[in-house]
Amino acid sequence: MKFFNKYLFHKIGIDLGTANTLVFIPGRGIVINEPSVVAVTIDDNRVLAVGNEAKEMIGRTPESIKAYRPLKDGVIADYKVTEAMIRYFINRVGPRIRFIRPDVLISIPAGVTSTERRAVIEAALKAGAKNAFVIKEPVLAAIGAGIPIGSASGNMIINIGGGTSEVAIISLGGVVAAHSARVGGNRIDNAIAQHIKKKHGLAIGERTAEEIKIAIGSALSQVREKYVEVRGRDLMGGLPRTIRISSNEISEAIQDELLEIIEAVKKVLQQAPPELAADVMDKGMVLSGGGALLSNLDQLITRVTGVPCYVADDPLLCVAKGTGIALENLEIYKRMLIK
Repeated sequence: MKFFNKYLFHKIGIDLGTANTLVFIPGRGIVINEPSVVAVTIDDNRVLAVGNEAKEMIGRTPESIKAYRPLKDGVIADYKVTEAMIRYFINRVGPRIRFIRPDVLISIPAGVTSTERRAVIEAALKAGAKNAFVIKEPVLAAIGAGIPIGSASGNMIINIGGGTSEVAIISLGGVVAAHSARVGGNRIDNAIAQHIKKKHGLAIGERTAEEIKIAIGSALSQVREKYVEVRGRDLMGGLPRTIRISSNEISEAIQDELLEIIEAVKKVLQQAPPELAADVMDKGMVLSGGGALLSNLDQLITRVTGVPCYVADDPLLCVAKGTGIALENLEIYKRMLIK
């Protein structure tokens, strides 16, 4: 049975995100969901750890080791380290069958340049792929969310990842209007950290900021507030200190980043032909990606734009699921593939 199962690994879908990387295998589903973090030595740039193990090192490494994200705003910032990370995830999928070179499909932001797109494909090929393909993230998110993108009707997707927010209207299998804003979960985390630093004189790390966002983050102010205790380093005395933060304070801190995402939504709605805009008004917009999990974000977008907005089922997994569906139906989606 193990010998038969190896043929499932001829195709691998990778949601290569700024914050997390998800790997999808047809017939098995999502098999890996780990942070897009790599720990390397400063002297010789040797990879020490990838994924969960590397994320645990963030903020805790000596001067000789650096733990960081090799993708910035959804694109490759460090080519060699990204190649090592892709190789790690491909090998993790089937460590006993590395002699089989799989076809790999990778998601890319809609706004990447041809040079950035080529860098992703080359990284996958050098990491062990037989063939490497890329498809734009909003298309994959729409496929994974169950949106009928092949119909002669406008369908709008808002995919908020760690580094970018991708907004697109899709009809007849193609992107009619799109906009990519380089703002996402990481920028929101940074806004929380900067607010606490400025208002409370407390320095916190990116992991703590992310935990605050998950625990009490909200796009809208709430009548019944939530609270969380935050530990960090006092900027005046330099000693550890604990403060209490409310959900409404966090909501206020992240408004600029949320309005930037909404501006991207408005731009796409303004670019859309009247018929497709009418379709979107009728059916609403679908929200996917990790950012969709921010409490009340769909309500904020609906309130500001006047267009209904809904959160997809399993929004964090939409792009990864889309890679799997596209791999299983390459003939149907071949027009969208970039090889």
